[in-house]
Amino acid sequence: MSPVRIRLFAAAAGALLLMAAAHRSHTPLVMSNAANALLASLNAEQKAKAVFSFNDEERLNWHFIPKERKGLSYRLMTTEQRPLALALLSASLSQQGFVKASSIMSLEEILKIQENNTPPGRRDPENYFFSIFGTPSETGTWGFRFEGHHCAMNFTIVDNKVASSPMFYGTNPAEVKSGPRAGLRVLGHEEDLGRALVKALTPEQQKVAIVAPVALKDIITMADRKAALNGQPNGLSAAKMTSAQRVLLHNLLEEYANNIPEQGAAARREQIKKAGNNINFAWTGGVEKGEGHYYRVQAPAFLVEYDNTQNNNNHVHSVWRDYNGDFGFDLLGNHYQSSHK
Repeated sequence: MSPVRIRLFAAAAGALLLMAAAHRSHTPLVMSNAANALLASLNAEQKAKAVFSFNDEERLNWHFIPKERKGLSYRLMTTEQRPLALALLSASLSQQGFVKASSIMSLEEILKIQENNTPPGRRDPENYFFSIFGTPSETGTWGFRFEGHHCAMNFTIVDNKVASSPMFYGTNPAEVKSGPRAGLRVLGHEEDLGRALVKALTPEQQKVAIVAPVALKDIITMADRKAALNGQPNGLSAAKMTSAQRVLLHNLLEEYANNIPEQGAAARREQIKKAGNNINFAWTGGVEKGEGHYYRVQAPAFLVEYDNTQNNNNHVHSVWRDYNGDFGFDLLGNHYQSSHK
């Protein structure tokens, strides 16, 4: 194991120790305490990189491709600061979500080996950026972003509530084919649960759910600041599914809901419950493992997208979007309306 990986996983192990307590605690308080602990450890130059005003346009500027970002990179943190940064990330995600994020970071080393002529710094498990918008507090209004290749987590805290979207996870490779980590599939559940649902449909149902024989090349919403799909939802309505098939749909959505702490996961479950059978499941591409495929789950309040088409169908992109709640816009609207009254 390389020194970089040793340091990364040692710091991650320290942050994991905080998770059990964070899971049971009030998420805005845990996040604000972790953010302030990190900020207190930074020098002036680091703070200038990490801190933005809450209304800075940069808060909405997100992406998931390998490129330099604004913010303070993990690479530029000291040994003492890194566990504090990971503690903030772990406070913002569930244990499941944090394990996915840290595992995705580690995949950069696999890519670096596979692409032995890649430009310096392009594949780097430390090339991930922490940004804080506003002044962290339990009851105030502020934001936190963690971003790098295949990880883009956007959090907005308003009046003791946390918005956790857009939230993007990706993996390349989707399945590690060789080496000491052969068989690792960081987002394997997202793939398997989606395929279990489409294969559980009858031939007549599949004619409705599979909207194109060739998979879309990527998620439709990409890194757009506003999640939107043109036209009416297509695919198979949950109203046309059997009770057993709706359980499979629920299991798929639970995987995405459970990437954040229980307080946020419960809010996502409430969105799912409120949607009832007004949820559409659409699939493009093949239904067998190894074939390129894409799916989406569309409801009035949220959208889930997933694709596995690049690099010989071994490269996953997945995202949860809230139509009105991305970047906390719904929470901010309620806050401003209440303040005005």
